[in-house]
Amino acid sequence: MNSHRTAFFVSDRTGITVEALGHSLLTQFDSVSFTEITVPFIDSVDKARELAVRINEAGVVDGARPIVFSTLVQDELATALREQTDAMVINCFETFIAPLEAELGIKSSHRIGGTHSVEDVVSYTRRIEAVNYSLMHDDGSSTRDFKEADIILVGVSRCGKTPTCLYLALQYGVRAANYPLIPEDFERGALPKSLDGFRSKLYGLTISPQRLHRIRTERKPDSRYASLENCAFEVREAEVLMRQSAIRFLDATAKSIEELASTILHDANLARHVF
Repeated sequence: MNSHRTAFFVSDRTGITVEALGHSLLTQFDSVSFTEITVPFIDSVDKARELAVRINEAGVVDGARPIVFSTLVQDELATALREQTDAMVINCFETFIAPLEAELGIKSSHRIGGTHSVEDVVSYTRRIEAVNYSLMHDDGSSTRDFKEADIILVGVSRCGKTPTCLYLALQYGVRAANYPLIPEDFERGALPKSLDGFRSKLYGLTISPQRLHRIRTERKPDSRYASLENCAFEVREAEVLMRQSAIRFLDATAKSIEELASTILHDANLARHVF
C-alpha cells in the first residue's frame, strides 16, 4: 500500500463544501499521508481538461492514483474530469442528488454556486452584521448593545474567546460578544458590572494553565502576565467565579474552534443559520 496519496477537492465555485467533506473523510485514514489540493472555479470544459492533466501528473509522481472529490454540477464538466483522469473520482453531488431526486419525486436544478453565494441577501446581510458586531464587542472593547448579543463569552485573557466569537459570527450569523475576566474581578469575587442584567447570555471558556502559559509567553515573554503561577491563579479564580455565578463553561484546551462553537450553539440553544 502506498502511504502517500494526493487528494484534489474540485468545485465549480469556492470549493468550501467539497474541501470540508473530503478532508473529513480523509482524516479517517491515519496510516496514509495526503497532500490535499483545493481547486475552485472549474467552470468550463477547458479548465476541467487542464485539471485532468495536473491530476494525472500527480499520480505519476506519487506512483498511486490520486483521489478526487468533486462537486461539479454540470454533467459535461463532471464527465470531462472523470473520463480524462486516471484517478478515483468521487462526485459528491452525483452520490447524493440521485437518491434525493428519487425520494422527492422531482429533478434537481443543477444550479451552480447555490451553497456559498450572496443571492439570499437577508442571510448574507445577517452574517456580515454578526461579524461586525463581534469585532465591535471584542475583549470588552465595547459593552454597548449587549442586549443585542445572542451570546457573551467570558473567561481569562487568551483562552480562545475572540476566535470562537468570530467563527460563530461568520459561520452561523451569531452575534457573539466577549468580555475578559481579570484579577480585579477575582479580588471582588464578582462579575464585572458591565455584565449585570445579561446573566442568561453568558457562557464561559476556560483553559489549562500550562496551555495558557504557552500562549501568553508568545505574546508577552518573561512577564508576570504570562507566568505559569499567574496563569494558574487566573484560571482557578475564573472557574470559581463562573461556578458561583452559575455560568456554564467549557474547557478549550484540547478543542478546536469548530468544536467549541458547535458545543456552545447546542448548550445555549442558539439557532444555526447555515450559509
